[in-house]
Amino acid sequence: MRNVHIFQVFYNEETKNSLDPGFIPLDNRNNIRPDWREYYPIRNYLKNNTLNEDDLYGFFSPKFRLKTGLSASDCFSFINNHTNDVDIIAFSPLFDLGACFLNTFLQCIAQHPNSRFSIENSLKLINSSLDINELVMHSNNIIFCNYFVAKPKFWKTWLETCELIWSECELNVSLLAKELNSIAEIHDNNAPIKVFVIERIASLLLATSNDWQVKVYDPFKLPFSDAKVSREKSGLIQMDALKIAFANHKRPEYLNLFISIRNLLEKKLST
Repeated sequence: MRNVHIFQVFYNEETKNSLDPGFIPLDNRNNIRPDWREYYPIRNYLKNNTLNEDDLYGFFSPKFRLKTGLSASDCFSFINNHTNDVDIIAFSPLFDLGACFLNTFLQCIAQHPNSRFSIENSLKLINSSLDINELVMHSNNIIFCNYFVAKPKFWKTWLETCELIWSECELNVSLLAKELNSIAEIHDNNAPIKVFVIERIASLLLATSNDWQVKVYDPFKLPFSDAKVSREKSGLIQMDALKIAFANHKRPEYLNLFISIRNLLEKKLST
């Protein structure tokens, strides 16, 4: 058995009462920075606590059970089936949204059209060589909703990367900052674009480095989205497999076939 600390953020009595008793409540009732959603309490914890380098830590939203169907005992059972050399264990739903786009940043742009400028320039801020149209993500490195547990060494890298976005937004002098702080189009909770960028940093770190040992909960046992593409399971599996093959072998034929299948599905769903 390994030491695992999974916190679940709550904002008020209603969300507190909805928490899974197997997780550790993380009190954010003062919620002085609601514009950052869960990033603010996660940031505070990581900055103000000493983490044991051999332990695993996670920070889940109050909607974890709703979005994944998993209980705390499900998570701990899966975690304890893996050896101590694993750095990150992910419980990411929405396989369909990850499979049908080259990466989760393009998926975000499709869902929130006014996020393109913010996303493209945030990637340049993080790493000037990053190209959104060349970044390939798949089910072995995509994490939605920050539903993962990780060793402190990953959290350190994650926080350092997220802080680049934080600093830019808090200064709020550049065009990028103003765009990141603006509200994302087509979202029911009036969330700023920066929230969706932060939510994709873990995936970015995994997709751009082979330094991490990752295990993912079977994505087919977790909920898909309610998008029309979610019904195209065969095509989604093919697209994800092709992206994995490309990531492993760098042969353009895999990526070309992914694009062909995606175009066919897009045409089918638009009719």
